[in-house]
Amino acid sequence: MPGRKNPLVTDCFYHVFNRGVARGETFISDYEFRRAISTLNYYCHGEVPFCLSRLYRFDPDRQSDILKNLETIPKLVEVLCYCLMPNHFHLLLRQNVDGGISKFLSNFQNSYTRFFNTVHKRDGSLFLNQFKAVEVETAHQLVHLSRYIHLNPYVGAVIAVLDDLPGHPWSSLVEYVEGDEKNFVNTNLILSSFKSRGSYLKFVLDEADYRRNLRRAEKMLLDFG
Repeated sequence: MPGRKNPLVTDCFYHVFNRGVARGETFISDYEFRRAISTLNYYCHGEVPFCLSRLYRFDPDRQSDILKNLETIPKLVEVLCYCLMPNHFHLLLRQNVDGGISKFLSNFQNSYTRFFNTVHKRDGSLFLNQFKAVEVETAHQLVHLSRYIHLNPYVGAVIAVLDDLPGHPWSSLVEYVEGDEKNFVNTNLILSSFKSRGSYLKFVLDEADYRRNLRRAEKMLLDFG
């Protein structure tokens, strides 16, 4: 992965996203989505003892011990939100150490690409070489960006019914709504701006149809042009 022209700043927040090469699919089956989430979880830690594929060769008890020990290791990044779409992903991250986001993304993309290529008997890159990273400068931007990320499955028509969005398995919204946090998702910072989990969900859902209609209008303009 090429070096960045402008290094990312430690203790700052970033909207990080990338897509498949030639807009190709990157997450297809439920198995692949689950593997990608496990990969995010594993590589947010600073120093992992094994690559993820080797970890899966151990028996379940050994895996559990290794993962438990990881909780004591400082993290490269704090993951506040994520959403995996069929051909791209969105992450809301805080960089904890210098170079943390770049190392995290490199480990995640390389590990998942090796897995995907093995499953599909293919070679070569899966994601674009350079991920995008946009700094989040205010608390207001932070909460609105979390909504944008969590609305992606509905706006992008991955799910058709809005009522299904809170339980959609491939984003972190379920952790925000149900409080059953995966150990790599930190919901506290964003939820601190709301009275309850329910008020955060309302904040997200209230803009869902507006965002979806706006997306449709933009697509119509592009098709017309």
